[in-house]
Amino acid sequence: MSFQDLYKKKRGTLDDAIGQVKDGDFIVVPTGIAEPPTLLTGLSERRLSLHDVKVAQILAVRKYGYFDPETSAHVRHVAFFFGGASRAGGQGGWIDFIPCSFSDIPVMIERGQIPADVVFSLASPMDENGFFALSLGADYTMAAVARARAGVLEVNPNVPFAHGNCRVHVSQVAALIESSDPVMEVGLPKIGPVQEAIGKYVADMIDDGSTLQIGYGGIPDAVVMQLTHKHDLGIHTEMIGDGIMTLVESGAVNNRKKNYLPGKMVATFALGSKKLYQFMDRNPALEIHPADFTNDPYLAAQNDNLIAINATLQIDLLGQCGSESLAHLPYSGTGGQVDFVRAANRSRGGKAFIVLPATAKDDSLTRIVPVLSPGTHVTTSKNDINYVVTEFGVAQLRGKSAKQRAQEMIAIAHPAFRAELTEGARKLQLL
Repeated sequence: MSFQDLYKKKRGTLDDAIGQVKDGDFIVVPTGIAEPPTLLTGLSERRLSLHDVKVAQILAVRKYGYFDPETSAHVRHVAFFFGGASRAGGQGGWIDFIPCSFSDIPVMIERGQIPADVVFSLASPMDENGFFALSLGADYTMAAVARARAGVLEVNPNVPFAHGNCRVHVSQVAALIESSDPVMEVGLPKIGPVQEAIGKYVADMIDDGSTLQIGYGGIPDAVVMQLTHKHDLGIHTEMIGDGIMTLVESGAVNNRKKNYLPGKMVATFALGSKKLYQFMDRNPALEIHPADFTNDPYLAAQNDNLIAINATLQIDLLGQCGSESLAHLPYSGTGGQVDFVRAANRSRGGKAFIVLPATAKDDSLTRIVPVLSPGTHVTTSKNDINYVVTEFGVAQLRGKSAKQRAQEMIAIAHPAFRAELTEGARKLQLL
């Protein structure tokens, strides 16, 4: 049977595709825009006919019908990371949460620590050799495809066909449907004067020839916008977005000086515009790989001068970062922050930056605190922290004593809170 004949045999209706799901199944869905909207809408519409089905994902970008506390006994979301669609459910307790680093999710799936009965994913059209590309999110989905009872694809011509370990053969697919809606676009976040000031401090510390890991957000994008004049930059990251594409177009990124996979940009998922998705299509300078490859600290650290830029919500005077919760309430997740902080620390000449505005709520609340709020989920530890950057400067904590750290952190706090922080440090016997 030819690949085309096999394709036609597995192509069916939405009911056929949803019919692959059984009561008690654990469905794995890729990151963000790689989620298949037709399949997940269909699952939502049929959720009352199912029982104890879970849908696991690191970042949901659409709020489907099953994001509903009244029907969570039928279909329930499981988050590896919270976003706008899932945060309220996580804080309300009717969405489950699995704490994890991004790099560990494929490994936990392979070992059976996280189930994977069914996979739902958006995919590119099939090539002449019978392969689809899961180019928008290889993340942990490739591991789930290898383990699942049923792989179900939503094939869309607007999904790019990318290089790397992101391809699934038609023989691995249990069912597929076709759609042609545009892939969801996610615009660049707003960059204000605070983000711009933080971005300049970081950009000034990035040398020509560095390899970058850049996340999503106003501060990372503020850094990117100030790197267009740099030379010979490389990319080894988890997310590829429009900012990285801008650096390629400016000539700042050519990946020439990377030690690991020179000449290649490496990422595990995409988040951006239609232009970005077209840029990714069959681009020989880009490879999409699973997260246990892109986020493996040992592999990423093989690049000299690796720069990791990640944000936090709150940080204490020792450098402990609460990057994923507001006190005990979950807000996001660990994601790849610890993966890349450790990678940059291992890299020769590497620099790990944790960035944050010094205050919140119109300057009424300091984000730099003597101790983290009770119940805060610690993300980056005091042992891993390196550079901390606010709009008031840069603190370098690695190798510093507790006293020196307190002094450095107070110096980059908002001036209105420095006396209060100094008094707090004295009470903790840090000063």
